[in-house]
Amino acid sequence: MTSSPSKTLVANVAFNKVVLIGVGLIGASLGLALKNKKIAQSLVGCGRSQSNLDAALHIGAIDSIGSFEKDICDADLIIISVPVSKTQKILEGVLPHLQPSTLIMDVGSTKSDVIAAAKLALGEKVGQFIPAHPIAGGAKHGAFAAQEDLFLDRQVVLCPIQENTKVATDRIEALWAQLGSNIYKMSAVQHDAIFATVSHLPHLLSYALMLQVTNAEDASLKFRHAGAGFRDFTRIAGSSPEMWRDISIANRASILKELDSYQQILDRMRTALQESDGELLEKMFTQASLSRNNWEG
Repeated sequence: MTSSPSKTLVANVAFNKVVLIGVGLIGASLGLALKNKKIAQSLVGCGRSQSNLDAALHIGAIDSIGSFEKDICDADLIIISVPVSKTQKILEGVLPHLQPSTLIMDVGSTKSDVIAAAKLALGEKVGQFIPAHPIAGGAKHGAFAAQEDLFLDRQVVLCPIQENTKVATDRIEALWAQLGSNIYKMSAVQHDAIFATVSHLPHLLSYALMLQVTNAEDASLKFRHAGAGFRDFTRIAGSSPEMWRDISIANRASILKELDSYQQILDRMRTALQESDGELLEKMFTQASLSRNNWEG
């Protein structure tokens, strides 16, 4: 991973027609941002959820609702913002209508599986596919949760593949730069290992704590007295279950490794509690606290 955001040589980029496949939080936010920055002259939304498409049209994230057959054939850029398990099927549908000049970008939270799916679906045209992951989101999902500044000052990780041309990656890099994002590049393997730790595992833990409290006999009482700490820890448990199901399965090897490491720390804490070992607990808490404060600082 680069130690600082990369700088693209392309100052500005524009696309005549952008097709958004999937207009949930990320897709609709991209639509708003691309329109606000005048990067896309025309924005067309496609997807399986009519309610999301209608919402995206209502808030101005897209200019029209379209279809693969009608709109992909003359698109300059196709952005895929769907659960990662759907990527291959989407790309297989795109392929018959894909023109040589059209670029495709995904925004999925896992990259190794998405790249493998793209190579299977697109074959010789896989060089037109540029893998990307904006590190942005929120507890709410769906088009009505969209924000046009969602990507401002946020990281975007690009995982270029060998088949990508420099012209193609430069155009995608320029797009994100114009949205105010900080751009990093790394391999798909490195990406998946890093985000298993700092994104995927925290979501699993947040879901798990919510389940623990929800299934308790006195759940209503516990929720009534829950404060800011509980609210902060469980905020991401409000994220899209379908999306996080797919991410968890797609990156399961890396997540399981991190989960085992986390379990070892929990076991040490459990032993310290059983043995009333306050010295060990304080030592662990101090190390964690210093690390957290240094990271924030």
